[in-house]
Amino acid sequence: MVDQSMTTLEYSSENMIESKNIGRRQTVPVIHTRGTHYDIGFDIGRTFSGLIQRYVNVYRPLNETYLPLYETAVGNKIYQETLSCVQQQFPGYLREIQGTSDGANVPFHKLFLMHLDDIVPNVANGGAQGNELPVGCSTIICNQPGQEILGHNEDALGETLNYWYLVSAHVLEPGCKEEKFTSLSYAGFLPGYTMGYNYHGLVYTVNTLSAANLRSGKTPRYFITRGLLAAENYLQAQQILKNDGFGAAEGFSVNMTFLTQQGDRMFHNAEIGPCKIDDTQSQLNILTIGPGENTAHCNKYLRLNIPEVQGIIIDSSVKRMETICKHPPAKSREDVANILSDQTDNEYRVYQEIKPDDYVKTIATGIFDCVNRTWSIYTDKPNSTDPILVIPLELHNRETTNSTL
Repeated sequence: MVDQSMTTLEYSSENMIESKNIGRRQTVPVIHTRGTHYDIGFDIGRTFSGLIQRYVNVYRPLNETYLPLYETAVGNKIYQETLSCVQQQFPGYLREIQGTSDGANVPFHKLFLMHLDDIVPNVANGGAQGNELPVGCSTIICNQPGQEILGHNEDALGETLNYWYLVSAHVLEPGCKEEKFTSLSYAGFLPGYTMGYNYHGLVYTVNTLSAANLRSGKTPRYFITRGLLAAENYLQAQQILKNDGFGAAEGFSVNMTFLTQQGDRMFHNAEIGPCKIDDTQSQLNILTIGPGENTAHCNKYLRLNIPEVQGIIIDSSVKRMETICKHPPAKSREDVANILSDQTDNEYRVYQEIKPDDYVKTIATGIFDCVNRTWSIYTDKPNSTDPILVIPLELHNRETTNSTL
């Protein structure tokens, strides 16, 4: 079990100052790291300690809801049940968080609470009234001849703007599976719950879905999507999402393809729901998008019949999908960029930012080109700016790959 004896830190006055409004920065911090799970977490924490400490201080759901509940008997029980569930399945990923905690000098329990999202308040309050995260993302899949594109707007609470980085990691630890991946990560969080790819050819993006009733003692979505970064093929990806033996605690959606698959390009949109009461696997529905087909996904269930929260995340998702559907079906990368840049709605825009104090903002856009095997990352609207970074999607050389893969 992870050592939780660390006492609450006494932050310096400099660290306690909330970030001034510095605007949208045109920068993509990147760390390349190799080692054990703990080593990778520690290097991330040490490298980005300032970002992580400040983000922990300004992250409203943590400070206004999660931490006060953590101090109660019911909240601590939910925390401990869920920690035990993760420890049984993903001890390596907990070592990553512990490494980040040690490297950034931030208490482990704060980082773990952030990974639980609304599980503690939702379960403690008996339902959807615990939702604190009215945020979302928009994903466009274009599977046309010569134009195999996965485009994604990463949306988050406004204070998350500029509090993210790319992690390019090579996990090498005795007794653990070798992993090699690159993923966008929020400050202090595990890689995986945004967009990224691994060296087996998995390319994917994630959309948050807000089920009305979450589960204690089940698997938080951050750990399931972290597990995806180790998937070698589509079958393994399905097994990871199903999470047989425990099941998901929350809802989310994954848009994915494998660059190494044989035959025609196939994209998949997976909707994942919290496991049913007394069940031990996630609810799962997968739609396959074949050649000549397109689809889009935001933050509302389209196929699984799961009760959802009410409020901004659903209202915004409905509006964004309506706007996306007003565009002709995308036939090219340019079309995808135009749709992801749309700001025509007066209230809920596909590209979310008009005013500096907007509650929800698009913090980054990623466009994966599966033909040219590139991942372009934008820090502003993709139809009017150049990508700030273009990453070649490098895959494993199987002739030299370790036999544990």
